[in-house]
Order: sequence, then structure tokens, then C-alpha cells
Amino acid sequence: MIASEQSERAVGRSRAKRVGSQSLGVGLVGFGTIGTGVATVLGRNADLITARLGFPLRLVRIADLDTTRDRGVDLAGIVFDADANALIDDPKVQLVVELIGGTDAARRLILRALERGKPVVTANKALLALHGKEIFEVARRGGVDIAFEASVGGGIPILRSLREGLAANRIESVHGIINGTTNYVLTEMEKGGASFDAVLKRAQELGYAELDPSIDVDGIDAAHKITLLAAMAFGAELTFKEVPTEGIRDVTPLDLEAAQEFGYRVRLLGITKSRRDAKGERIEVRVHPTMIPAESLLAKVDGAMNAIAVHGDAVGPTLFYGAGAGAMPTASAVVADLVELAREVRRGIAGRVAPLSTLPEALVPKPIVPLGELFGRSYLRFTVQDRPGVLSAIAGVLGTHGISIESVSQKGRGYAHPNDPEGARGSVPIVVFTHPASEAAVRSALDAIDQLPEVTAPTRLIRIEEEL
Repeated sequence: MIASEQSERAVGRSRAKRVGSQSLGVGLVGFGTIGTGVATVLGRNADLITARLGFPLRLVRIADLDTTRDRGVDLAGIVFDADANALIDDPKVQLVVELIGGTDAARRLILRALERGKPVVTANKALLALHGKEIFEVARRGGVDIAFEASVGGGIPILRSLREGLAANRIESVHGIINGTTNYVLTEMEKGGASFDAVLKRAQELGYAELDPSIDVDGIDAAHKITLLAAMAFGAELTFKEVPTEGIRDVTPLDLEAAQEFGYRVRLLGITKSRRDAKGERIEVRVHPTMIPAESLLAKVDGAMNAIAVHGDAVGPTLFYGAGAGAMPTASAVVADLVELAREVRRGIAGRVAPLSTLPEALVPKPIVPLGELFGRSYLRFTVQDRPGVLSAIAGVLGTHGISIESVSQKGRGYAHPNDPEGARGSVPIVVFTHPASEAAVRSALDAIDQLPEVTAPTRLIRIEEEL
């Protein structure tokens, strides 16, 4: 080794030794499943994190209402109590992690930390989807960072990729399987032909679904996440309450079987797209069960896994895949955010990258495209009395509204969905795939069809997305 190389390495070792003693303290609010994962990762990978940062990142304080339960984590040297406010005010805590969930208490704690100049890491997509504008503004005014990679896609680095890796692109569309519970339920229904209720019960027993699964199966969790993805992709200022949202409760094994027969699979998707014309830009943003081509990459995502397909004008199609939930995948994203913020704190360059990719002053409200303006093919399942002339009547109404039928099939007798009215028992299902038409026309036709005396239950519509 030549002398200059020896000298440079000696200087590097000396610098690392000096910096190594200047640790940054982390305070963790919320010591549940994910919080335990964060403490585990910080402890287990401490040497690796120090090597990558050049200084230690130490967990110095934890706050949680339950201070007695053993989490299996070594808490030696860590202050552990129920006082979250004291944690935030503690001068030894320089970075704050919020993992309590909910919106009210979490909002107060995050704002308190930001107002005291302390960067925050959170996995709270519901809070950001509701109150992100206020929180990001407080962070901006104070010159403090907030990071939230774990809020979408668990351990998948999708937000960082949109914010940095794809920063040169005009994003054209995002399609995401962003809720593992619903993907597990649909996959299992498809495999075994079991009902939604039966598979959901199994998912609860396995820990994939909560005792009250509404936030997942009704699409609310996915709506929170697609709100953040739309803001990140298009610089759009919006809240999840504006997002049209449908869940999977009414999807049946028959729907999944029909999809397979015609080369599709059904997935709950969060979808956002940009539409630009002479009047400016509008965005599509929606959550609903969707039929997608079976050969597409998203269609091959099974079980509780997540995947997000992003199309940029320069890069083209990209796909991000991985575990969307769980203690360790989510902890991976939280600690990655801590490492990023720690670098910025040590360098004194907070605010290096705007949280939502677009600078706060450039975020603007963007009109959402009404569902009625969507144009594409549809899957329709009619529940009707088994008598001659019913299909002719349905086809006539569809034709009156300018909707042509691509294919049609009648399934066996005795079919009924648990949510169907009592009068639907013993009816037969008719499955129709349409040619492309506006959703407004389809909805108008269905309103008329559902009034026919032979139709015994509301018609089920599932949208078809071809461009994946």
C-alpha cells in the first residue's frame, strides 16, 4: 500500500472515531407490534447503521400506555414510561418516531415534535391522508423534516422511489395492490371457491385481518394510501374523503370464476392517473375491485403481498413488490427513514427533499375525474328469474344506452349472494362482459335494468383495467 493511501485511511479512521461518539437519540412513541420491530432492528443492526451513518443511532426513550408487557427487547439504558409529551420534550431525543396510530393523539404529538424542531418519522397513513396539509405546513415553517415511507406498502420503498428515483419523470399512472388483507382474501376465494365470509374468518384466525376488518375490506386503508400516492405522483392537494372507494364484500367466487374464464383476475386496486387537456390537468383517483389481465405482473401477486405499478414518461413501466405489512418489513421502512433524517440532521440540511416530492408551494388542488367519465369495459353480474326473455330484456336496455355486449353466459340455478334480498333465492346469474362504454351510460342502464320485475337483486359491476 502506498503512503498516501495509508494516510488517507488513517484520517478516515480518525474521523470515524470522532464522529462515532456523537450519537443521535431516538424517541419511540408506541411500542406495539411495529414499535417492537423498530426497537429490534435498531438494536440488532446497530453496527451496520453506524457504519452507514458514520455515527450511532440510539434508541434512548420509549413511551407507551402499556409499560408492563414484555416485548422480548433489551431495554437496558432506555427510559420507558407512558409520558409521550415528556419524551418529545426530552433534550436527549433528537428524532421522534410516532407509531400509535389513530388521528387525534398522533396529530397532537407530531405537531408538538415539529414545533420543537424535532424531525418525525411516522407510519400513520390515515393521519397524513386526513391532516397532511396542516402537518406538512408546520414542518415547512419550522424547517423540520417528516418522513413516512412505512405508511404505504410496508417495506416497499415506493414513496422514496417516487420522490427521488423517479423525480425526472412525469408520472402517468399508478396502479397498486396496497392492502394485504384484501389480496389474501381474494386469492384464497379464487383458489378454493370459498365464500368471502368463510375466507375472512380464516384470515382473522391467521392474523391477516382485524377483529373488525372494515377498514381493510371496505377499501378505506387503500384509499388512505392512494391519496398519498396521488399527492406524491401528481403534486395534488387532496384528502382521502374525496376518493371514490369500494370494498370487496360483494365479490363472489362466481365473479372470480368468470374472470378466470375470460383471462382475468380480480384484485382490489388503488388507481390514480393523470389526464391532461386544453383545460389543464385532472386526476383519476379511486379504489375498487378490478379485473386485470391474468398475464399482467400485478395479477400474479398473491396472498398478503403488495405491489405497485408506476408508469413514467421517461422510464416507462416499473413494478415495486414486497411485504406490505408486518412488524419487520414496516420497521425496515421506519428505520430507513430514521437513517435518512439522521444524515440530514448531522449535516444541517433539513428539508433537502420535499416530503411529497413537489415543493409545498407548488402543491395545488386538482379536480378529480368523476367516475361517470371513466371509459372502458365492464363485467356485469345480473341476478334474475329463470324464465324466457330475460336476457333479451337486459340486452335491449343496454343497447338503448349505447352499450354493446362482448360476451354473455348464464350460470347454474340456485345461486344467491348473502347480501341479496330474500326474493333473490333460487334466481340465476347472468354474466356479461361489455365493449368499452362510459360509466355514466353503464350506470344509467343498470338503474333501468334493476327496475325490471325479472331482476331480483342489484346488479354487480366490476371495472376492467386493460393497460397494466
